[in-house]
Amino acid sequence: MRRQRNRYIFAPERERWKDRHGFRNAVLVFLPLLLLLFFTANFLVSRRVKLERVSITVLNLPTDLENYSILHISDLHGAEMGEKQKAIETALGTSRYSCVVMTGDMLGKDKDVQPLLDLVALMPAETPKYYIPGDMDGSWLDSFAHGNISVYTDWALALQEAGVTLLDLPVSETRGKGTIWFVPEDLYTLNLESMAEVYKSQLQDFSLRATSVTADEAAYRRVLEYELQRVQKLQEIRTQVKAEDMQVVLTHTPLTEKYIQESFTLSGKQDFFSMRYAGLILAGHYNGGQWRLPALGPVYIPELGWFPGDQEIMGLSFPAGIPQYISPGIGSDPHYTYQPGRLFNAPTLTLITLTRRAT
Repeated sequence: MRRQRNRYIFAPERERWKDRHGFRNAVLVFLPLLLLLFFTANFLVSRRVKLERVSITVLNLPTDLENYSILHISDLHGAEMGEKQKAIETALGTSRYSCVVMTGDMLGKDKDVQPLLDLVALMPAETPKYYIPGDMDGSWLDSFAHGNISVYTDWALALQEAGVTLLDLPVSETRGKGTIWFVPEDLYTLNLESMAEVYKSQLQDFSLRATSVTADEAAYRRVLEYELQRVQKLQEIRTQVKAEDMQVVLTHTPLTEKYIQESFTLSGKQDFFSMRYAGLILAGHYNGGQWRLPALGPVYIPELGWFPGDQEIMGLSFPAGIPQYISPGIGSDPHYTYQPGRLFNAPTLTLITLTRRAT
């Protein structure tokens, strides 16, 4: 009897093929939905400006400076958060603060200052506003001929006209018997005597050939005169700082424990203008890591590597025992070449309140 051919020998294979098609179809349906959900969640997180409130204990804070508040902003990078910075205005609401501190990288591409001016316009005119440049901003001094005799760049002049203090010298505020100084970090490490001699020597060289100075050389001379005056003023200001005064150190790049410890050796214990008497350090630079993942934090920092954690890039830490607050920033830094924009990283302003009480 002839053996009947098994017509079902390939049936199991056909079932598996059908399963693969089903899985592929499921992926094609759900993957776009997952991507849409991912990007929607990121948009909601990374476009909504957040106001973070932080209370920092300063044990030697003068009594009259209790509850002194600092609005700390960093790394705007020319970002426009709505028309005329509406999202930032919404985040600030009716908040009140004693002063505003901006720790650099606030300008946009090609030194566009308008987004920063729009931000400044949101703040009360009478509130002190202090600014230090970041590595992307460059110097606010212009040593080339530029249409006027000011030593400042056009963007720096615009900020001054808007009521912003370009902090090239320590500035103090007094409340009752309490004094608080705002100090650019680099001023602690300057050899003022040597710098003064260098500027004097260069100015003397210009005086010897005054009849042959070009427009650019004249602009450079004005910068040298400005720098010499700055050094001389700093020599005087250093003697005015007292041990009981509060010193707030402003730096764009966060300070490391090693750097702070080394700075201690540059001044004696009787030199009160010193990092050893600093009560708070304010910094920015890292933009909170720019790209962050829930529960994992920053993905990659060029200087620090993969998944470095938050201690060195944002929030409050205590290098060498000094409170240092690093702003998460607002905009996105082009230095993150392969991480454009902010990913699960809310633009953040910080309202810092100083207190003697343990928090």
